[in-house]
Amino acid sequence: MERAADFLTGNYLLYVALLSWLAAQVCKTILDFILSGKLDLERMFGAGGMPSAHSALVCSLTISAARKYGVSSPFFAFAFVLAAIVMYDAMGVRRAAGEQAKVLNRIVDDWMSEDDEEENPLREGGKRLKEKVGHTPLEVLSGALLGILMAMVFPVT
Repeated sequence: MERAADFLTGNYLLYVALLSWLAAQVCKTILDFILSGKLDLERMFGAGGMPSAHSALVCSLTISAARKYGVSSPFFAFAFVLAAIVMYDAMGVRRAAGEQAKVLNRIVDDWMSEDDEEENPLREGGKRLKEKVGHTPLEVLSGALLGILMAMVFPVT
């Protein structure tokens, strides 16, 4: 039976992909702190923002598969298709969901401010929709470049 540490270090593709995700999440948290002036640890695990951790993960997986097994391998083909789907989804469906959340949050905020005197059912719970769920093309590109860089930096094992 393998040791627990071998689960990560013994699998080059998984190791590089997870390190790329972690690097992107750390960068995202630091950038958010610099821009907002407050430390939001939710950025370490949350979706959306700069750079895209999903793009970093799938691009590093794709490049790692190419480096280890070659571009004609089924591993590369699978990783490439997965990367294309993930990045398209991040800029399309998930980004649209974030934009819709912004509009809905604004509508609820306006409605609640107009209705201060009356009892408002939305005041109970007061939960806002998450607005940072998707990515701009620049955020996806920066995540992709980070993932590619990470895969090129780590030697193939």
